[in-house]
Amino acid sequence: MGAVEQVFLECERARAQGDLIQRVSARDKEFHFQNWVGDRIAACQLASDEPGRNTYPDFRLVNHPEGYEVKGLEFPGREADYDSNSQVPTGEHHGREVFYVFGRYPKAEKEVEEYPVLDLVVCHGSFLNADNEYVHKNKSFRGFGSYGDILVRDRKMYVVPTPFALASGTAGLATLIVPAEYQVQSDALVPVGDLDRVEVSEVLVSYEFNMQTNEMVTYKEPNPNAGRVHSFRAYRSRGAGDNKFVALKEPRH
Repeated sequence: MGAVEQVFLECERARAQGDLIQRVSARDKEFHFQNWVGDRIAACQLASDEPGRNTYPDFRLVNHPEGYEVKGLEFPGREADYDSNSQVPTGEHHGREVFYVFGRYPKAEKEVEEYPVLDLVVCHGSFLNADNEYVHKNKSFRGFGSYGDILVRDRKMYVVPTPFALASGTAGLATLIVPAEYQVQSDALVPVGDLDRVEVSEVLVSYEFNMQTNEMVTYKEPNPNAGRVHSFRAYRSRGAGDNKFVALKEPRH
C-alpha cells in the first residue's frame, strides 16, 4: 500500500472515531491541526523529518519520496481559499511528491481545548497547480522614500483555492484526490469521481506596481500547455460516504 493511502486511511479512521485536535494555545492557528496530522503519520509508522515554521512541505517522509503540507481551516470561516506564504503549491518539490492535507474543524471558543475534524481532503499538489518548475524568490531594492534609503521588499503572497472550493461532494466526509494514473493498492479505497482540470490559454509572466497611483498591471503570454487536461480521481474509504460522488465545480478566474 502506498504511503499516501496509509496516511489518508489513518486520517479517516481517526476522524470517524473521534480522535480530537488538541489546541496548542489560544493564539496558535497553525500547529494544532498540523500536530493532529503528524500523529496520524506516526501511527502509520512512517518516519518523517521534524516540521518547522519555514520548512516545505511540513512533513517530509524519510523512507518514501513524499511530503505532506498541512492546511487547517476553521468552519464556519474562510474555506474557499488560503494564503500560501511565499510558496506556490506544487506536486513535486526537491524530488518528493507533495500531498496537501486540508482539514476543517469548528471555529473554537476560547475555553475549548479540543475539537473534532469535521471533514478533510488529501490531494496531490498538482490538483492545485500543475506547474512544478516555478521557483519563488523574494526580491528587494533600496531607494524609496524622501531620503532614498528605504528598502522595498517584494514578498509575494499567493491565495490558492482549496479543494472544498474546487470540488463538490467533499463536505462532511474524507476524500483522497490523486492523479488518475496513480495505482491505488488498497481494497479499502473506492473511486467516487473523476476530475479534469484544464490549463488556461494565457499564463501570467510578470507584473508591475505604480507607487504613485497604487495600480498594478499584469502581463501574460500564451500558455504552451494551453488546453492540456490534468486528470484526477477521487477516492473514499469503503462504506464511508462512497455513495456520494465528487465533481469539479465551475472554475473561477
